[in-house]
Amino acid sequence: MTLTDKLCIVTGGGSGIGKSTAALMASKGARVILVGRTMSKLMEVQKTIEDRGGSASSMDADISDNTAVKRLVEIVLKDYGHIDVLVNNAGHSSQYRKLLTSTPDDMQSVLNSNLLGTIYLTQSVVPIMLKQKQGTVINLSSMAGVNPGLLPGMIYSAVKSAIINFTGFLNAEFKNTGLRASVVLPGEVDTPALDIRPVNPSRESRDTMVMADDVAEAITLIASLPQRACIPELRIRPTILRDYSSEAGKE
Repeated sequence: MTLTDKLCIVTGGGSGIGKSTAALMASKGARVILVGRTMSKLMEVQKTIEDRGGSASSMDADISDNTAVKRLVEIVLKDYGHIDVLVNNAGHSSQYRKLLTSTPDDMQSVLNSNLLGTIYLTQSVVPIMLKQKQGTVINLSSMAGVNPGLLPGMIYSAVKSAIINFTGFLNAEFKNTGLRASVVLPGEVDTPALDIRPVNPSRESRDTMVMADDVAEAITLIASLPQRACIPELRIRPTILRDYSSEAGKE
């Protein structure tokens, strides 16, 4: 598989799944644009990629700000002339898991970063892909989107379900245009996002989870397929399904 000469935007590129995906795509020949809110983290990832002979650039932006998103895409298009792959990975979960403890501000924050940011960026990139008559949009959802529960929480589960629906809508609206959309549904993944859970999983528990590199492999597979082939939905979960009943139902 190769991504040689492909321009790939990866949001949430400073850590976790985004970091691993950007590094792997760059190793396959892609020019990667790292997007996130913390420039220092992006630059660390960029340096790692470049030290390994890859090509990357960093752009700090809050993807929940539609004006900032439009400006980001304008700059990328001006500098490179094309956008081939968009990986909508940025987002965060809630520290509140239950309906009655979830606050309006927290719910809005999860909605903005996970769903609205994904939609804003896709809105800005799709016209470019339609003009090119090809392009790949890969959205990161979660198994929480199909199996809601107390561990992932109310608002996170609802938003991740919406991302699955949004991806299906993209394939319906842009059928036969050359644009393809995929949604990736990871189960538990050992990333820094686990650190904000009310109960932090043990190291032993984390060792049974899917790793960020595993999800990066799945995302890169989707992006690397010939444009004639589309994987609308890909699920990746731990082989060992652990008992997390003692961690669920907090907050």
